[in-house]
Amino acid sequence: MQKIIVIGSGGREHAIAWRLAQSDSVEEILCATGNGGTCNEKKCRNVPLPKSGANGKNPYVEIAKKEKCTLAVVGPEDPLAEGLADEFWAAGIPCVGAKKAAAQLEASKDFAKAFMEKYRVASAASETFCEQAAAENYIKNHGAPIVIKADGLAAGKGVVVAKTLEQALAAVDDIMNSGRVGSAGKKIVVEDYLSGIEMSVLAAVSVDENSIKKGTATIVPFLPARDHKRLNDGAKGPNTGGMGAVCPLPDVTPEIMKQFEENILRPTLDGLIAEKFDYRGFIFFGVMITPDGPKLLEYNVRLGDPETQAVFPLMDFDFAKMCEAIVRGNLNEFKLNWKKEFAVAPVVVSGGYPGAYKKGVPISIDENILQKNGAKIFVAGAVEECGAENSKDSSERKMLTSGGRVLAVCTTAETFDAAWKKSYDALEAVKFDGMFFRKDIGLPGAAVSE
Repeated sequence: MQKIIVIGSGGREHAIAWRLAQSDSVEEILCATGNGGTCNEKKCRNVPLPKSGANGKNPYVEIAKKEKCTLAVVGPEDPLAEGLADEFWAAGIPCVGAKKAAAQLEASKDFAKAFMEKYRVASAASETFCEQAAAENYIKNHGAPIVIKADGLAAGKGVVVAKTLEQALAAVDDIMNSGRVGSAGKKIVVEDYLSGIEMSVLAAVSVDENSIKKGTATIVPFLPARDHKRLNDGAKGPNTGGMGAVCPLPDVTPEIMKQFEENILRPTLDGLIAEKFDYRGFIFFGVMITPDGPKLLEYNVRLGDPETQAVFPLMDFDFAKMCEAIVRGNLNEFKLNWKKEFAVAPVVVSGGYPGAYKKGVPISIDENILQKNGAKIFVAGAVEECGAENSKDSSERKMLTSGGRVLAVCTTAETFDAAWKKSYDALEAVKFDGMFFRKDIGLPGAAVSE
């Protein structure tokens, strides 16, 4: 029986822990640090993060060693970019997560674009700049629309799609001078604008020295999904971390997926092998479906959020055993089966998000309404109200908001329409002051189509 540590505290990590807990091979899951949802999942236990000692040992690794964990799964990108997977492996704990060198595919937009160009991954043309004046001159000569990206990790706040020259120049100044994205904006990538509609493809990756030698290195894609980034209905308003997701996508044909695999996934795998990266984890392909076929917008070296909350309920295989296959290098032999259903997962956010918002707002969740609609809540920005952690059998849980994106409500059904209705009916179970959600997730015109 396995004891697994899951790193992270968002909705993605709740979904990961929930799915791992369904495996008969898993005894316990330690969520470091988890949230108000993971503490109520069967087999799951939230663990506080100890302060590193004077010896500078990594606190996550310390927890895993103390608890005798047999596997680590890293959710967010920051720890991967800082080398957490390397540290787990060095400590003798297999880790599902890209090692530091490969994690630069997300940590540096410039690195990623150079990789795409080198291995002929279908993507938009781009230029990288370290000086504001040079970037501005390039943009003036190129014209708008155009895309400006902070080079480093910026928590989803470092990309601007500028429709006008004025917006583009303002974005350059904002990213490089305002300090809003910190050191991530010291270098920027200016990219050609692509028109079309976006899709997200999450995938499992197993590439390391042994699998490369044996010829078993692989990337296995999941079902295509779609995030809805804009705050308001009709894809209006400011960009957010994600207002909801759906999976699968009726408008993504087998031909589109074939083009994706030939022009994006396969060249990416070839590049990982050629660079001899140790990449045993997950990858997120952010794709624009253009009139010329799918083009890659970005890599993330982890699962997407909130796409994970829509994709994972459709899994019809043992996720823990897939994680074992990833670290052991036999993912190429693992069979992924999927339910023949649709998943709809709208996200509930705090009032004021993505700007300033209140924390500590009490949340009421009616379990009866959730059960009636067969809904699953994935908590992102909420913690258990003091004293409520042991009330797992209560028909009404009490939590407090702790973030902008508070939770997602996911349901599945044999048709999209049925899943959509069940999800929005289930949203009636959630109540807190200032709560807000889009009412059109997955409907025509709801996703950004540039």
